Amino acid sequence: MQIELLLLILSVLFFASILAGKAGSRFGVPALLLFLGVGMLFGSDGLGIHFDNIKVAQMVGTVALSAILFSGGLDTKVGDIRPVFGPGVMLATLGVLITAVATGAILYLIIPHRVGLGLMGCLLLAATMSSTDSASVFSILRGKGLRLKHNLRPTLELESGANDPMAYVLVLTFISLVQQGGAGGWGGAIAMLVVQLVVGAVAGWLFGKALVWFVNKVNLDNTALYPILVLAGSFFVFAATYYMKGNSYLAVYIAGLVVGNNRFVHRRSTRSFFDGITWLAQLSMFLTLGLLVNPSELKEVWVAGLIISFVMICLTRPLAVFLSLAPFRRYTFRDRIFVSWVGLRGAVPIIFAITCRAAGIPHSDVMFNIVFLCTLVSLVMQGTTLPLVARWLGVSEPPEATQPGLSQDFDIDFPEEIKSATAEAEVTAAMLERGTRMMDFRLPEKTLVIMVKRGDNYFVPTGKTTLHVGDRLMILSDSQTELDAALLALGIALPQADTPTVSRRKWTDIFFDEG
Repeated sequence: MQIELLLLILSVLFFASILAGKAGSRFGVPALLLFLGVGMLFGSDGLGIHFDNIKVAQMVGTVALSAILFSGGLDTKVGDIRPVFGPGVMLATLGVLITAVATGAILYLIIPHRVGLGLMGCLLLAATMSSTDSASVFSILRGKGLRLKHNLRPTLELESGANDPMAYVLVLTFISLVQQGGAGGWGGAIAMLVVQLVVGAVAGWLFGKALVWFVNKVNLDNTALYPILVLAGSFFVFAATYYMKGNSYLAVYIAGLVVGNNRFVHRRSTRSFFDGITWLAQLSMFLTLGLLVNPSELKEVWVAGLIISFVMICLTRPLAVFLSLAPFRRYTFRDRIFVSWVGLRGAVPIIFAITCRAAGIPHSDVMFNIVFLCTLVSLVMQGTTLPLVARWLGVSEPPEATQPGLSQDFDIDFPEEIKSATAEAEVTAAMLERGTRMMDFRLPEKTLVIMVKRGDNYFVPTGKTTLHVGDRLMILSDSQTELDAALLALGIALPQADTPTVSRRKWTDIFFDEG
């Protein structure tokens, strides 16, 4: 294929996916589901793009998942997950194990005659789907802006970011057992699990600390290279841990946690860069997986797929959650039901199913189609109903209030070392009752209006600047207290203390763990 044609096809796929995601967000449809749908639409059973390269799909998925996990750790504050560390770890380890074993046992009793899988095959199939998908959980929880009670969101995000290693080890273990005919290998599997988790955790922490030190010490003339340097570091962590026989998925997530909770230069631009990289990774991964599947083959496994989806959503996932959270009484019955419902499947199970195909496991093509179908069911049933279920169970808080009079028309970044608080406000007729000049605004002593937007024009005001209704102001203060006083002076009501503000942007309250 000519490179020009390849670029044309990729650009059209990306355009279609982004527009589909924009349209779907109005109806509460997860963007990741639409990315999969676009891939299927353009695939061999749709518009005719033929793609069946398992190795390329596995490579795209692995690289994308590495970036997603690192970015997830980068955006997670240690202060948020510290109170839920125990429950999160239990869900990520014991929960995955219970899900895999219970699901595999049930599948062996009800479907082997339909898909030709033995006991080890059923356990392998269950293991590929035993973890919640980090890309799906991060995207849906954060994209829908759900405000959950009782630390449910950090619990779910910690689980999804940390449970892939356990599922990966189980997949490798059952692949080995299938290849050996189910005989032996359990002792080696347990040893491999321990080594992978321990080496992965230690490597992630050490490499994360080293990456922070290196980024702060290196002096690059081009500041745009710092985010790229961190991205290269995340890939290094993933690959180096693999050659150290540790779990790369766990290592890259922990490295992201370490980097994100330490002070380093150009931190804010790096996090913004990774926001874009995460969406690019998710889009590329789900598009590729959508292209890889042939929808016409799904009709052969739709009965088995629906049965397995029902078993996991209604039986084994709740069983795993209730047993894993049994020692933690802080979670109510409704909390546990909601955690059970957020058993989202996504790209990770499909990537694990691709691993089975690459290993030449018997009936791996059938397993792949079942996993893909179960992922679609999960995204449709669970992904689209999370806000509804959260409200029904009473575990969500009211949507964040939009503070009247505030806007977001300025795109100005301040270094995190500068202790400042900023807000943007729109001039109203009530503000001009005392006078129309800037000097007539009685702002606190340590607060300044540093820029005005009028129409499409921006300018720096002086005390004699005459303001008009509709002008937009960029306000800078050295503390949040002074900024709140300035907003009150302008007649902008502050939200209640228990209602977070999304319109104000404050860069001084970011958590730093400087050891």
